[in-house]
Amino acid sequence: QVQLVESGGGLVQPGGSLRLSCAASVSMFRFKNMGWYRQAPGKQRELVARITSGDITNYADSVKGRFTISRDNAKNTMYLQMNSLKPEDTAVYYCNANFIQDYWGQGTQVTVSS
Repeated sequence: QVQLVESGGGLVQPGGSLRLSCAASVSMFRFKNMGWYRQAPGKQRELVARITSGDITNYADSVKGRFTISRDNAKNTMYLQMNSLKPEDTAVYYCNANFIQDYWGQGTQVTVSS
């Protein structure tokens, strides 16, 4: 059974940084695509960043130049380094992996506030 567990969220001031982690219960080699999504209160879930098995990445325009997605297959862990955080980045961040179907983590809260 595939399980994804996010960690690393929290409260940070504007301009600060956080690194989110997503630990998979199975080998990540099976996942063609993995990604981070977020959902703010009253808004739809949106793609933040995606990474393929070949380490090709793409980002939402709103986070380009500030966020970096990466994956360490040896550790079965995906990361999202978030720098220069803004209040509008406040949301629950979800890890996603795709292998025949989509798998989701439970989410981790990121709050950017002074």
